[in-house]
Amino acid sequence: MTPRRGTTLGALVLLVLLVLLAGVPGAGAAAGPSADADRPRALPVGTDADYQLGGVRAVPARVGIVVRDRGAEPVPGRYNVCYVNGFQTQPDERRFWRARPGLVLRQDGRPVADTEWGEWLLDLRTPATRERLARVVGRWTRACARDGFDAVELDNLDSFTRSRGLLTRGQAVAFARLLIRDAHAAGLAVGQKNLPGLRGSRLGFDFAVAEECGRYAECRRYAASYGRRVLAVEYRARDFRRTCRNRAAAWAVVLRDRAVSPRGVRRWC
Repeated sequence: MTPRRGTTLGALVLLVLLVLLAGVPGAGAAAGPSADADRPRALPVGTDADYQLGGVRAVPARVGIVVRDRGAEPVPGRYNVCYVNGFQTQPDERRFWRARPGLVLRQDGRPVADTEWGEWLLDLRTPATRERLARVVGRWTRACARDGFDAVELDNLDSFTRSRGLLTRGQAVAFARLLIRDAHAAGLAVGQKNLPGLRGSRLGFDFAVAEECGRYAECRRYAASYGRRVLAVEYRARDFRRTCRNRAAAWAVVLRDRAVSPRGVRRWC
């Protein structure tokens, strides 16, 4: 049977509309945020960074990136990195961790400590314990995201090197994967701190905080993984000058006092 002209015309009009809609980005998709809406913001390049872990202070106009402790407020209009001690305890949080004794690494019944900073090491030895610890640290990173931070710096990835042989590199890497997963799910970029030979970008780290890489000749390793997305922090003037000379064209480099105190040393290249 020959179709009626009106039916043919209607079909042609519908076909044209479908073709046109197919060329419009997002046409025909359900209303709501785009697939990129929750993707972490990349660490900016071409700006200076301030490292404010020991207390907050005014941020100069030249600084586009600010690192602050997770208990501090982010700075409006800047790229804010939230400091989280992901692999060791903070000295002022011992009461919290005493209530969770199974999560702290122990030897002969006593916590294993990073004696330089008075921090206890977290027990990363089993998958079950790593999952429990990831839930604790995950709450902190989600709080960073709610507070308005753009990224998180996970400190002490190399804690296994201070564990008296109780922890392994593989256990640290396995735990890092869990923390990266949770931070990305919260919309945060994730910064690697320590262990420069790891090539952490392969695990999912997005940038690095290279502490004293000039002093210990480690800057090249961070560059191999992250290119320009590196924040370099030096604590000695001669190391700072060396890192500025070699890396300032690509990286944000800052000189701080070791206590990163609010009134302490702060210089840029």
